[in-house]
Order: sequence, then C-alpha cells, then structure tokens
Amino acid sequence: MLNKKKSIANTIFLVLIFALTLYSVFHGEDLPAVLRTIGEVNTWYLIPGTAGVILFIWGESIIIWYMFGTLDIHEKKRTCFLYSCVGFFFSAVTPSASGGQPMQIYYMRKNKIPIPVATLVLMIVTITYKSVLVFVGLFVAFFQRGFVHKYLEGILPIFYLGVALNVGCCVAMMKGLRLLEKSRLMKHKEKRTKKLADSMEQYKATAAYFGTHKKVIFNVILITFFQRFSLFFVTWFVYKAFGLHGTSIYDVVMLQAVVSVSVDMLPLPGGMGISENLFLIIFKTVFTAGLLLPGMVLSRGIAFYVQLLFSATLTLVAHVRIGRGREETTETCEQQ
Repeated sequence: MLNKKKSIANTIFLVLIFALTLYSVFHGEDLPAVLRTIGEVNTWYLIPGTAGVILFIWGESIIIWYMFGTLDIHEKKRTCFLYSCVGFFFSAVTPSASGGQPMQIYYMRKNKIPIPVATLVLMIVTITYKSVLVFVGLFVAFFQRGFVHKYLEGILPIFYLGVALNVGCCVAMMKGLRLLEKSRLMKHKEKRTKKLADSMEQYKATAAYFGTHKKVIFNVILITFFQRFSLFFVTWFVYKAFGLHGTSIYDVVMLQAVVSVSVDMLPLPGGMGISENLFLIIFKTVFTAGLLLPGMVLSRGIAFYVQLLFSATLTLVAHVRIGRGREETTETCEQQ
C-alpha cells in the first residue's frame, strides 16, 4: 500500500488540482444556468454514455483475464474486473497515473499471482493502451490535415507534445521489455536470493511466451481499440443528449480522442484542469448556443468523475474481498 506520507501528499495535490479546475472552468460563469441547461437534456442518451464508461473498465479486465488464461492462470472475470477498477481508481488520483499498476500488482499478489507475471501482463496492457493513442495521434497529425486546421489550431503545441510523449513512452517500455528479457544480471549477483533469481527467470519466460504468440498480442490490441473508443463515444452521446446536430460522429469522437492523446502523459491526476480547458477550446464550434460549458461538464462528468466514483466503490469491494487475504511477506514484495 502507498505509505501514509505519500497518500497525504497525493490527496492534497488532488484536492488542489480539483479546486483550481473548478475555479478555471466556472470563474465568471452562471453556474445555476449551467445546471438548468444540464437538467434539460435527453437523459436516454446518457444511458449508453454511462455504459461506455463501464465498457472502458470492463475492456481492460477482459484483456487481463485473457492474457492470464493464455498463461494457465485461471482468474474469474469478476475478479479481473476488480483489478481494473483498482487500477483506474489509483491512476485517477495519483500524478501521472503512477499509483494504478502498483496497486493492481498488490491485489494480484494477494491472489497468489506471481509478481513477475503480473508485472509483465500489466506492462503489455499499458503499452497497447498507449499504442492506441499513438496510432490516433499520428493518424490525425499526418492524414487529417483538414481536421487539424478546422479544430486544433489553438492547441497544436499541446497536441504534438502529447503525441511525442506517448511515442517516447511506448518506445521506452518496449525497449525495457527486451532488456529485461535478455538480462543476465542475475547470474553475476551471488548475493541475490534464489527466489529473486527464479522470479527473473519467470519474467523472462513469460516475456518470451508473449514474444512468440503474436496472435495473443494482436487480439489484445483489438480489444484495446474497442476499450479506448468506448470512452471516446461518451462525448457523442452527450452531444446528442443536448439535441445537437451538424457535426459528424467521426469529428466528435476523434476530437475527444485528441483530448486524451494530449493529456495522457501530463503529470496531473486524471488530466484534471487541462482536459476541461482543452475541451472548451476544441469543441467551441461543436457545442454551440451556450451549450459548450454544460456539454463539457456533462461529458467530463460521465467520462472521468462517474468512472472515478464507480472504480472507487469497486476498489472498496476489492479491498474487502481480496485485500484482507493472507499477507505476503514484505521481503518478497520489496525484492520484486
């Protein structure tokens, strides 16, 4: 678990960013009028929008379940869903989403899943997750010049920075995987424990397996595309909930994808602050007639804050069902 000092620091940082976000978004705005406008939307469209959030979390859990299954680790789908909720919750409340995977590994270890295997599976999840953003970013940057000039002129530096950071992250992680797979350091460290050496061999064996089973990785990438775009479609359903028309579903969904590409690697919990302001810039010609701010509040509220509350609730369930299980030795966890 995160130590107390780090948890307190993260909480203070989260509250501060949230307060600054509220101020930057609503300063000088008529909040009661915004809420009245939101109250007049067609709520039937919000049902599939909210379902998109659940599908987003469920998509990752299916990837974890699928990869575990190929390694003869037979976890239940609902347990993998809890792992995903834990990951999304801690990613949302920690800078640069740094807390998500360590907490997932913690709970997986409680269920006796080897740390090297859990680590590698989650690294592949992250690589494919970011690879989708890289694909979207490069596709827009190189093949959608008209789209860029129409909507993105005001945020091009941030967009290109986001693309570059995601590309760099994917390249670094893939090189890290290959380096660890080829590493022979364990053979030259006689003071290392046998357990740590065995763990390294297990990691390398798992990496080698995925390296020779391209179909598994291909299937993971396909599921990841479905997962990512299920969340991007939230904004389209919000757009329709306001009774708007005139902008294609492609433009609305891709604009939301651009926001995700731009903010994904920034060191802000859940991209708070920057996501809201980017939305207000690039959607200003989409949500017209005073609907821009209500549209942002509803879209961001469903895609991030509903996700946050939902994953927080399921994280509590995970703690009760998994987290109170038999404690593993501190030594083992630290060594990994």
